[in-house]
Amino acid sequence: MIDPVQTETQPEPEPLMPPQTPDFPRALAANTGLSDKIFRGVARTGGTIVLLIMLLVGVFLLYNGYQAISVAGFGFLTTQAWEPNNGDFGIAAVLSGTFFIALTAIAIAVPLALGTALYINEYAPRGIKRALISVVDLMAAIPSVVYGLWGLFFLQPLILPFSQWLATYLGWIPILSAPNFDPSDPLASPTLFTSSTFIAGIVVALMVAPIASSIMREVFSQTPLGEREGALALGATRWGVIRTVVIPFSQGGIIGGTMLGLGRALGETIAVYLIISPVFIIQPHILEKGANSISALIALRYNEASALEISALMAAGLALFLVTLAVNFGASTIIARSRSGASSEG
Repeated sequence: MIDPVQTETQPEPEPLMPPQTPDFPRALAANTGLSDKIFRGVARTGGTIVLLIMLLVGVFLLYNGYQAISVAGFGFLTTQAWEPNNGDFGIAAVLSGTFFIALTAIAIAVPLALGTALYINEYAPRGIKRALISVVDLMAAIPSVVYGLWGLFFLQPLILPFSQWLATYLGWIPILSAPNFDPSDPLASPTLFTSSTFIAGIVVALMVAPIASSIMREVFSQTPLGEREGALALGATRWGVIRTVVIPFSQGGIIGGTMLGLGRALGETIAVYLIISPVFIIQPHILEKGANSISALIALRYNEASALEISALMAAGLALFLVTLAVNFGASTIIARSRSGASSEG
């Protein structure tokens, strides 16, 4: 007899596997109809035309401003005076004034736009929500000359006591100081605070706030409903939902709306032109009389300019064009990379 312990167990033969073929992604063929092809062609053509127009604007400004740039050289960016006929000109004063006015406007407009957008999207009753949206959108459509006249004849007389109060009690802040104002002098005239960067910034802020508010409101409305309900289920209040869900989700949209508003403020012309008293020095004291901007400079000097000054104005316009373009592209990039921008693109 054969001992079963000593019997070797034969391994079972492995099943034959079919040869492995490499995996490749399956090509998806879209059967686009005529209407899809027409829409795609129109969209591409429109986008190409917009980019081409922007390029042509830049080339036009560079071509017409090249004479002034070649005369002034690097001093065009560092010179404060504006006397092209004497060969002494630059945009240092007007460029800094442009930023001072725009930053003042943004500092006022962003809290106003953020509060308006949050109220409309989170707190406003359904019955008045649509009316508030229409009012904010209509504010963005008011012509800038109307804002300028309102700021010149109505706002400026009312804001002078407030400017004087800021200089008196907050003058220790460098940007709010007024070296030519003596708070201890009872006969000090408030006219020192007329036609200032501060007043121009308030007017521009009222023009920028509706645009920024519309962008922020649209981003707030895209907050995922599941995250809102999850926060509420955990016991969060309405403000807690806003603070922990809505604002973190919308950070990119808030920053992008702010930067788009900044780009709008940088290029404002008529309202600033009507309010400011032009000076060609760097004026960091926003409460005191005297300010300037590139767009206001072009509007002020274009009609009576010589050939060289026309070229200088074109060069100044090129600088403003490049700054505004950089700000707007930066805003678009931030929005696209944010959660809200990614969800809107999807």
